[in-house]
Amino acid sequence: MLELLKNYFGYDEFRPLQEEIINNVLLGNDSLVLMPTGGGKSLCYELPAMKLPGLTLVISPLIALMKDQVDGLKANGIAAEFINSSLSPKEIGRVEDLVRAGKIKILYLAPERLALINFQNFLKTLKISLIAVDEAHCISEWGHDFRPDYRNLIMLRRDWPKVSIIALTATATERVRRDIVEQLSLKNAKIFISSFNRPNLIYSVKPKKDAFYSLLQLLKKYKDRSAIIYCFSRKETENLAADLSEEGYRAFAYHAGLDNNLRRLNQEKFVRDEAQIIVATIAFGMGIDKPDVRLVIHYSLPKSIEGYYQETGRAGRDGLPSECVLFFSYGDIHKHGYFIDEIEDADECAKAKEKLNQVIKYSELKTCRREYLLRYFGENNIPAFPDAEREMATNENHDGKNNCRGCDNCLAPKEEFDATVVAQKILSAIIRTGERFGAKHLAGVLQGKAARRIIEFGHDRLSVFGIMAEYDDDEIKYFISLLITKGLLVKIGDEYPIIRLTEAGRKFLLERQKIVLTRPRKAELISEESEPFGSVEYEPELFIELRSLRKQLAQEAGVPPFVIFSDVSLEQMAYYLPQSPENFLRINGVGKEKLQRFGQAFMSVITSYAKNHNLAERPNFARIRRSGAVRSAGRLGSTYDETMQLLQAGLTIEQIALARNLAPGTVISHLENLKQAGKDLRLDHLKPLSERFDKIQAAFRESGGILLSPVREILGEEYSYNEIRLARLFL
Repeated sequence: MLELLKNYFGYDEFRPLQEEIINNVLLGNDSLVLMPTGGGKSLCYELPAMKLPGLTLVISPLIALMKDQVDGLKANGIAAEFINSSLSPKEIGRVEDLVRAGKIKILYLAPERLALINFQNFLKTLKISLIAVDEAHCISEWGHDFRPDYRNLIMLRRDWPKVSIIALTATATERVRRDIVEQLSLKNAKIFISSFNRPNLIYSVKPKKDAFYSLLQLLKKYKDRSAIIYCFSRKETENLAADLSEEGYRAFAYHAGLDNNLRRLNQEKFVRDEAQIIVATIAFGMGIDKPDVRLVIHYSLPKSIEGYYQETGRAGRDGLPSECVLFFSYGDIHKHGYFIDEIEDADECAKAKEKLNQVIKYSELKTCRREYLLRYFGENNIPAFPDAEREMATNENHDGKNNCRGCDNCLAPKEEFDATVVAQKILSAIIRTGERFGAKHLAGVLQGKAARRIIEFGHDRLSVFGIMAEYDDDEIKYFISLLITKGLLVKIGDEYPIIRLTEAGRKFLLERQKIVLTRPRKAELISEESEPFGSVEYEPELFIELRSLRKQLAQEAGVPPFVIFSDVSLEQMAYYLPQSPENFLRINGVGKEKLQRFGQAFMSVITSYAKNHNLAERPNFARIRRSGAVRSAGRLGSTYDETMQLLQAGLTIEQIALARNLAPGTVISHLENLKQAGKDLRLDHLKPLSERFDKIQAAFRESGGILLSPVREILGEEYSYNEIRLARLFL
């Protein structure tokens, strides 16, 4: 099996659980596989298909994905085809002839195809060795993405009682798992549950305030990298795509209301790197199997944690670090609430409300977001994150838990402050208004808004009216949610919840107790000058040349670029500089078929680059060390050690850059990461001249944040971004 793995897929070893699952399949047993997106689910049936004598059927609801998956298998030298509604009767006949002749090993099918009697009869003439049901959660009414067509799959066990079935999904609660086993009639199925942890993803939630500006900063950070943005409505997707296009981005909308041809065209542009950004509705599942998506943004609140996890799972499928950002506003909650109230079935309405409440809870978290997601899916053995144990030992924000180093609450814990007066004002307003209003009304009173309902109830004449005018709606609601978490307040009711004091809240006021809360994080913390998560120690210019070659070859072959090689493969090429077939074959994702088809073209570019830059092949084929938030804060890697040694020797930024053949901006990035990792740096000799430093410091104060662009605008072109970044290290 390892030989097949290397020859066809270019990998030297299995990922966690793959070997055990494949062994179970080869023994002829049924399997239920829960594995996160990007964890390697497909290989669990693709590799056995190469070993088993007959045909492997793969049932998938993602029609848009099938061609990409089949193209990928063909590029690896595996005979695969698909049959779905996108093919003409003549094309379907051609595929069926190939299948009858035994020339196909893997056949992808849409579930509705199994409802056709003629097609059922065709399948009965074939020798089927394995049946794989992808996105198996679609068969369960308890799942977040139930599809009635999946109920056709009940006939699989009836017609092929002795053929092993493997059901696969990335998102399934305990109830959904039981439903999958029951609906598919899996016999003594062995259940494999991989960790839901995606260590390469960085999760963060930002207030939806000046959201478009924050969005632009994020996109600048990931210039020329693929991004998916989820919005609430079709109109919002089209408007946002148009706004981004005006800013110079190749952005396209994608939703169920578009003409089928236009939707397919937009998706193909994205998959083939002809578009950088797809803006999609949260209500419409995208059939995107693009492994190099570096950024997934929820511009609107998702409907459920399952949906959110699946959508964020489209980032970093190749294992490289990627970011998942959710813009949170209480206004989005009301949008969802309006549509939930329209659901006539009481049980369905209650389920939808509960799912939305879980999303709100996630968005308001003050503790580790990764841990919340893992526990939601029933994963109680939370992985330890020892890199930051010492750092978190005294951090009350995390209730003593380890720091995952991969969410905003762990990477940048919020600032605490004495919130006694804030709490007193909020609690007093709740008492004065009779403890029968929700957070929105209370925020309006505290801000001093002359809203119709506030005036009708006479709350504009209360002493608490306008006493928190310096805070906006979301900030006051944020404090209210904190006070609920602290047990001073309680939310009562689901449809129109009201806020009341608890006994602890009354005691807090009566005894004039003190309280410490965290400040809401401001919308920004993004620097377009900073390196994106996932920077690795490869030759960046060579990487760009290799991407260009990949795109050219993909266009000639009529396939998406990632079918040729993944970003992981290109990064390793740009690091190890392989110039012989033997060494090129050792690159992750290079098998014999791809070596034969594409090896010479890529090695030619690598050899030319290495010669022009006087570089030799790197013989050490250990894993590439990665920088960024997913790596140990205490072990940033050898390149950081070299920078630190030169820094300690008293060299300037320019001298270090010259000695290491790096850009000065990269050296400054090293210093920023080293400082964030808690290293003791001797930086005094790098501090800008006193007069210039004072001006930079004043500009940061005036801008009210830590972004570079606003400070540069204040200072003018006389001050470079690098000088401002250096000054920021001292502030």
